[in-house]
Amino acid sequence: MHDVIIVGASVAGLRAAYQLAKQGLDVLCLDRKQEIGVPKQCGEGLSIGHLKRLKIKAQKEWAVQKIRGAKLYAPNGKSITIDYKKTMGYVIERKAFEKYLAKKASKAGAKILVRSNVVDVKISSSYVEVEVRDLFAGKYRAKLLLACDGPQSFIANKAGLKIELPSSELDVGFQYEMAGIEFDEQELIHLWFGNKIAPRGYVWLFPKGENHANVGIGVGGHTKASPKEYLDKWIASRPEIRKGSIIEVNSGIIPVGALLKEMHYERMLVIGDAAHQVNPVHGGGMGLAMEAADLAAEIANKAFKEDDFSKERLSEYSKLWWQKYGTKLERILQVRKFLESLSDADLNELVELLGPKEVQAFQSGSFSQILSIAAKKVVRKPRLLKLMYKYFKAR
Repeated sequence: MHDVIIVGASVAGLRAAYQLAKQGLDVLCLDRKQEIGVPKQCGEGLSIGHLKRLKIKAQKEWAVQKIRGAKLYAPNGKSITIDYKKTMGYVIERKAFEKYLAKKASKAGAKILVRSNVVDVKISSSYVEVEVRDLFAGKYRAKLLLACDGPQSFIANKAGLKIELPSSELDVGFQYEMAGIEFDEQELIHLWFGNKIAPRGYVWLFPKGENHANVGIGVGGHTKASPKEYLDKWIASRPEIRKGSIIEVNSGIIPVGALLKEMHYERMLVIGDAAHQVNPVHGGGMGLAMEAADLAAEIANKAFKEDDFSKERLSEYSKLWWQKYGTKLERILQVRKFLESLSDADLNELVELLGPKEVQAFQSGSFSQILSIAAKKVVRKPRLLKLMYKYFKAR
C-alpha cells in the first residue's frame, strides 16, 4: 500500500513524483519502458519561462543549445524572424533531462520502477489498485492515482474517465536527429509552413549544436502520405540537409485539440499529454506538463491533509488548471483552426503583411490584438480579413 501511484515516468510523472515525495508522501512511479527517456517522442524545445516558474536551473548535461527566437518560413520561402536578443529557451537532450528529473524524484524519496506495464486499474471507495506485468509484476494499491501515461491515456480511460481523442484532434510527428548538416543562425529554431510541405502542421529544425539538429515534421492525422514521406520529400529539396547523417529516428502522436474540462476523477488526477495539456499550435507540452504536475501535487497534498479523495475534492485541480492555462490554450486552439483554413497563397500574403510583434500576438492567442492587426494590416485582403473575423471575433 502506497500513498500515491503514478503511471508514466516522463516529465509529468517524474515532476509529480518529486513534488509529492518532497511532502513526505510514499510515492510509487511505474513505467512500461525499459529506460527512462527512451524512446524520445519530442522536438526537445523548452522555454525559459517554464524553467523559471518550475525553479529548474538549466544544466549543461541536458540544456545543449540556447535559443533566442525563431524564424518562420512561408511556402514561397519568405520569412519572419523573431529575435529577442536574449536566451528564451533551450533545445535539450530529453533523455538526459528525464533522468535528471528521475534522480531528483528518487533523492526526494519516490520509488521508480521501469519495465512495469500497468494492464488494469480498479478504483474502490477506499483505495485504487493497479495490476502490473513484466519485471515487477504484481498488484499495487494507493490512496491516489496519477495518470501520466501520454495521449489516449489507457489508465484514465480504464478507470472510467473517457478522454479518448478523435483522430481529427491528433497530429502525427516524425523526426530525424541529424549530424553533418548546415543551417544559419544556430540560436534560432526554424519552422517551415505550407500545405504541400506539411498539411496542418510544419517542418522544424531545432539546433542542438553546430551542424547538429532535430529535423522533424508534424502533420494532421488524415494526410495523403505518411509524415516520413513528407519529411523525406522536404529534405530531398534541401542539399544542405540532405547531405547529413541520420543518427536517431523518433515518432509519436500529439494531442492538439479537444481540451478537457475535467482532468480528475474519484481518487485520480490526469496530467500532461494524457490530459491534452499541449499548446495546440506548436504542439509543445513539456513545460505545461510539469506545471500541471506541480498543480496536481498541490491539490493532492490538500486531499491527504483532509483525507478526502472524492471527485468533488479533486475537482479543484481542473478548476485551477483552467484559470491558469486552459482559457489561454482555448484561444490558441482558435489560432490553430485559423491557420488550418489558410491556403499556401494566404500564408504567403500573411507573411508579407506581418512582423515579429504581430506573430507574437497570434502565438499568445490575444484576440483583441489579432483583430487590431486585421483592421490595420489585413484590411485590403478580403479573404484573410473574413477568416480573421470568423475565428477571432469576440466570444
